[in-house]
Amino acid sequence: MIKPIELVIFDCDGVLVDSERIAAQVQVALGAELGWPLTEDEVVARFIGRSHAAIREQVAERLGQETATVWAERFEQLHREAVDAGLVPVEGLPEALDEITLPTCVASSGSHEKMRHTLGRTGLYERFAGRIHSSTDVARGKPAPDLFLHAAQRMGVDPAACVVVEDSRPGVQAARAAGMRALGYAGGLTPAEHLEGAGTVVFHDMRKLPALLREM
Repeated sequence: MIKPIELVIFDCDGVLVDSERIAAQVQVALGAELGWPLTEDEVVARFIGRSHAAIREQVAERLGQETATVWAERFEQLHREAVDAGLVPVEGLPEALDEITLPTCVASSGSHEKMRHTLGRTGLYERFAGRIHSSTDVARGKPAPDLFLHAAQRMGVDPAACVVVEDSRPGVQAARAAGMRALGYAGGLTPAEHLEGAGTVVFHDMRKLPALLREM
């Protein structure tokens, strides 16, 4: 028997805040600057949804550890500047949160510091304060299930009673690996077909999220 939903676990970048486009643009610019030409589609396939450590590992394999360090430092600087210049919540997200009555939390590949910054800039931090989890809290980032299982454990909810709202392929893979249902948001950079799979409903408008949750 399918358990009723008791907890909604939100990814952060691309689900709560419209930051994936910013991140992709910065990664493309860094690739051109540091010797790894990348298209936006390649950045989405390689980097979106993965932890900073996983991205740094890919850059190191391609360009060496020294360049990977420079890349990581430059990304942090340029991303922060772009966020300060105009980051906004995902369209329809604040209205959706106002309608959702289920317990919620955040589980993101981003660091706690990064989420304090992005959620703070968009007025969302206080909605989730004390219920924010990062891949830095666990041994393995997405697509491994560790982060979502950690969030469920900290929130005291059975994984089978959780639903994850994600916008990346590694994210929905992590949800499935954790034994959780997933809602794949395809209103951002990731193509809908990259989110589709068992136990996953794909949607394109964040305003529809409350109704989707009621149907689960």
